[in-house]
Amino acid sequence: MATTKIIAIDDDPTGSQTVHGCLLLTRWDVRTLTRALQDDAPLFFVLSNTRGMDAERAAAVTRDICVNLRLALADLEAAGAPVQPVIVSRSDSTLRGHYPVETDVIAAELGPFDAHFLVPAFFEGGRITRDGTHYLIVDDRPVPVHETEFAQDSVFGFSTAFLPDYVAEKTGGRIPAGVVERFGLDDLRGDPDRLQARLMALDGNACGVVDAERQADLDAFAAAVLAATGQGKRFLFRSAASLLTSLAALPAQPVAPADMGQFTRGARPGVVLMGSHVGKSSRQLAHLIANTDIAALEVDLARLDAPDALIADLIAGVEAAAAEGRGAVLYTSRGEYRFPSKAERLAFGERVSDLLVHLVQRLPADIGFLISKGGITSNDTLSRGLALTTARVLGQVRAGCSVVRCPADHPRFPELPVVIFPGNVGGDDALAEVYRIMVAAPQ
Repeated sequence: MATTKIIAIDDDPTGSQTVHGCLLLTRWDVRTLTRALQDDAPLFFVLSNTRGMDAERAAAVTRDICVNLRLALADLEAAGAPVQPVIVSRSDSTLRGHYPVETDVIAAELGPFDAHFLVPAFFEGGRITRDGTHYLIVDDRPVPVHETEFAQDSVFGFSTAFLPDYVAEKTGGRIPAGVVERFGLDDLRGDPDRLQARLMALDGNACGVVDAERQADLDAFAAAVLAATGQGKRFLFRSAASLLTSLAALPAQPVAPADMGQFTRGARPGVVLMGSHVGKSSRQLAHLIANTDIAALEVDLARLDAPDALIADLIAGVEAAAAEGRGAVLYTSRGEYRFPSKAERLAFGERVSDLLVHLVQRLPADIGFLISKGGITSNDTLSRGLALTTARVLGQVRAGCSVVRCPADHPRFPELPVVIFPGNVGGDDALAEVYRIMVAAPQ
């Protein structure tokens, strides 16, 4: 009998923010994928980092992952250890990302699917979907996400939070709003047999959008989905993190969020690396600086043409702070730079990413912990700065913020705990809260 495995192809490394005990893969060769398929955890994540790429490159990376995954699945089936995959294209809870590029590639390489579903709810981040419209909770008030700063993203902007219209907009009318199947709260909270019957009736890669205001809504949806897949239906999901919680049905994490400081190495000062430039992150940065003794060091992007000198100055600042028993926050110049084209914007982002990668590689080897703020920043930190092939999620230090740890044999940072802190999560005090937990290691 085939083992069910949830496989999240994650366009940045923040999709693990509601689960624990699972692997994050920064490589997707057949051997690495096979090991992940054989891992005891019910799910794993492949960190594609495609949100930091243009559409053509995102499609190529996604295709490479799918081709290798198909080979790994075939090898296991031939060896008598078949795996039934449940594929999730994990993306942003504020609707930014390469949709439908990535789901189209997955459908072409791993399909056919009976349907694909958009499920952007992320409760820990205050994202809910009601009556087909996706909301961000701001000051206890639901705001349609197209009215927030996230909809103005220079690469992934959009004009509507009503998901059927969003689908029509992003697919250029290929999928009209009127044919999108809506699964409302009444469906999820009603007769489970009727919900499963609706799922069983879908075919031809139909598009569905799913409401959810609380985890129990997605629990009901996931139960119906898994029952339908058990009867041979094949579904694809474009979702935020909360659906993964319901699909995986994990027990409580073994280490409480408030106790994550126990992983800090030797009670030594840590480093916060901030690449995210959204307004929420900037407010969190200001609160962190104002309410802790952390040393604030700006990564001045006007100095990109002389990266070695900039990095040397920043590392000297980190070392000076550590000598005083203080941590340091390294933050890129605030605000989003504007460019004439998306290609120029992405190229600039890659230069910034390269700088931050080299900065991570040069950090003092004895730092106590690292907090990486921003999805693309975190992916580059794990895959390039720390050169990890895989990492296991220990759990969350606060809602939406996962902690992973470098292996004991890491050549520079053995057992370094790394907090993956998304750019769009938490209130103004959230970064300071996480920093205080990580410095509160036993003396």
